[in-house]
Amino acid sequence: MSSNSQDIRRAILSKWHENLSKYGNLFSSDSISGTSPPSVFVGSYNYPKVFVGPMVPPIHGDTSLLDNPERWAGKSLEEIVNFRLNLVRGIQKVSIHQTDGRYIENLQEITMSSKPTDSDLQFTKTTSANVSLDGESAPFGPIGEIKSAKFYGTSATKSIEKTFYDKDLNAHDAVLHLYNSGIDISKIQKCFSIGMLGQKRKLVPTKWSITATDDIISKFLTEEILNFPLIDSYRVFRYDHLGNLFSVVLFPHRWIYEMIEAWYSNGVLGFGSDYEDARGINHPPEIAGAYFAAKLGVTEYLVKNKIQSGVIILREIQPEYSIPVGVWQVREGIRSAMKQTPLITDTFDGAITFASKKMSISKSEWLSKGNIMKLIRQKTIADFF
Repeated sequence: MSSNSQDIRRAILSKWHENLSKYGNLFSSDSISGTSPPSVFVGSYNYPKVFVGPMVPPIHGDTSLLDNPERWAGKSLEEIVNFRLNLVRGIQKVSIHQTDGRYIENLQEITMSSKPTDSDLQFTKTTSANVSLDGESAPFGPIGEIKSAKFYGTSATKSIEKTFYDKDLNAHDAVLHLYNSGIDISKIQKCFSIGMLGQKRKLVPTKWSITATDDIISKFLTEEILNFPLIDSYRVFRYDHLGNLFSVVLFPHRWIYEMIEAWYSNGVLGFGSDYEDARGINHPPEIAGAYFAAKLGVTEYLVKNKIQSGVIILREIQPEYSIPVGVWQVREGIRSAMKQTPLITDTFDGAITFASKKMSISKSEWLSKGNIMKLIRQKTIADFF
């Protein structure tokens, strides 16, 4: 990790400790009263008995911005990290198969709510205001084991409530129903995580539910795209945010998709990539959840415009992205990229040249680390029908 990254992280931590010197009593207590955005979190540690609970800031009012990535476009890394650090995470250890009982049912009501929910939590002992920014996992605020919890004023979102009570709908179809009803993806992910969807319900660690939701929706959209006509030009979309440079290239071809990531670690350049054709991907991608998050962002554009294309996404992770905040920033970054006016070129080579123009990695280096040229040369499954 470069000194630049360390300096940024130190500056954010310093600002956090400055706030604690003024308001530390709010984060170091055996209780908290505040308004949940609403937000719940399911951990993966000790699976299948995991730590589950609400996330509550020590303030009342409209706190919805604190856990709504769809509204974070244009926010700085420091602002987003502070959103996360201000959420105190209450926990109880629960089996993933326990999707009923008062505690979980309360959390499901919070998740279903269309507005922030007033919450009072009592902890078994005083929480610590110390937090860690390790550069590996998304940050969150203090943690406290819940002794008792009370929630007030939930107001169910009707489409979520209807899906919740439909026990005949499988989880896959439930996710798509909520998406097609206009529910934010971050909200669907929480419903999936807290065991509200499907026939055989269980709790799903938050980080797994995020990837599963992106995968289900992007796969559904891809199936639609296969019926659309091919684009007749080469289009390049670019967007930069939070120290991430994104370039999206669309080109005339039956659906093929590749994402390549590059990052610096201790001055050494690393790469990761994965790809698919019309048959999809049959293994966990090397670049994990970012693959499906980016795929969702670009397939939404293709479906909206009723077109089909080949896609290559380049993502350069710069040292300024010193604190990972979650794959939501990939999804929202690509969504923002697809809202830009694209550059139109006559050739694939010209498109890749422009896509890599403002990056520190050359066109030839990007292509050598991926498989897109091989995919273009190969016949796709569609060529046999």
